[in-house]
Amino acid sequence: MAFSAGAGSGPKSDMNVVPLIDVLLVLLIIFMVTAPTPSSMINVPLPQRTPPTDEKPKEPPPPVSLRITSSGEIFINNTPTPVSALQDQFEEITQSRTQVLPAEEQPKLEIEVDMDAEYEVLAKVLARAKNAQMAKIAFVDQAAQ
Repeated sequence: MAFSAGAGSGPKSDMNVVPLIDVLLVLLIIFMVTAPTPSSMINVPLPQRTPPTDEKPKEPPPPVSLRITSSGEIFINNTPTPVSALQDQFEEITQSRTQVLPAEEQPKLEIEVDMDAEYEVLAKVLARAKNAQMAKIAFVDQAAQ
């Protein structure tokens, strides 16, 4: 049981990386020690705790349901509405005394569209809702009902 020490394998030409790693670690320690530490404090404004208020959160207004049928008819809260009157109705919903209501005080517009309805009608409705600055628009899935 004799062991041969590299018999017939030729000279070994791999580089020894251990001394290189030792030198890099020493350089890292030197840079860490000589690096300047921040001498001035940085003031970071932290949020302060606010005392709890007794105010009840406002109830959101009831949602406005809008349905577009496959024949192109538009119903707002089950009332037939022509496309030309949508802008005025949306502005009534979003404005109070000529001021636009903030988004949290606006009712949500829930749009339900039949599968066979034309996209052009939906595009007109969405454009008028955007022009009236409606912030909350949601699509209702018919399968959920």
